[in-house]
Amino acid sequence: MAGLTGRKLIASRCAKFFKDGDFVNLGIGVPLMCVNYLPEGVDLWLEAEIGTVGSGPTPSWDKADIDVIDAGGQPASVIKGGSVYDHEMSFAFIRGGHIDAAVLGTLQVDQEGNIANWTIPGKMVPGMGGAMDLCAGVKKIIVATDHCEKSGKSKILKKCTLPLTGVHCVTDIVTERCYFEVTKDGLVLRELAEGYSVEDILACTEADVIVPDEIGVMS
Repeated sequence: MAGLTGRKLIASRCAKFFKDGDFVNLGIGVPLMCVNYLPEGVDLWLEAEIGTVGSGPTPSWDKADIDVIDAGGQPASVIKGGSVYDHEMSFAFIRGGHIDAAVLGTLQVDQEGNIANWTIPGKMVPGMGGAMDLCAGVKKIIVATDHCEKSGKSKILKKCTLPLTGVHCVTDIVTERCYFEVTKDGLVLRELAEGYSVEDILACTEADVIVPDEIGVMS
């Protein structure tokens, strides 16, 4: 994966968390890119809250089944052995603790493991989707996000200011600049992307950061 940068680097690093046979829920956008970077020998069962386990590659519109779409309204597919079911069963999967990991994008995330990714007050949104249930029912919540907003303001905060999606649920934060592990003591800087130093990360992160003696390299 040498040479990957930006969102491709985020997706490839997130993919390293998965084990063969895991049931995984991937959010829209960068999280969905994770399937392009799975380690050799790792096959996943992708669960989508719209009602599938075994989500497959995105087909072209000319080969799409109009009855099989993803949460973003785009054409979807189901692999051999996959299953299609109603929303009641889908959320039973999630709420019952049967999903091993979820990768979510975000508006904000903080050093306490809180995440805010569903609304900005005053702006029209279609709804919160399944993220709130994922945050409550999945043990490993990986946040895949740009480190800063377009304005340059950090998205990694001491405390989220937007309405929360989940409380004390985030386990890992991966950006294009570094990887943080969320611990009971706060954010631990585990890996740096090529071209970034500890000082760079501290300068662009509002949250308090624990810097260990050894820091790996994101790849």
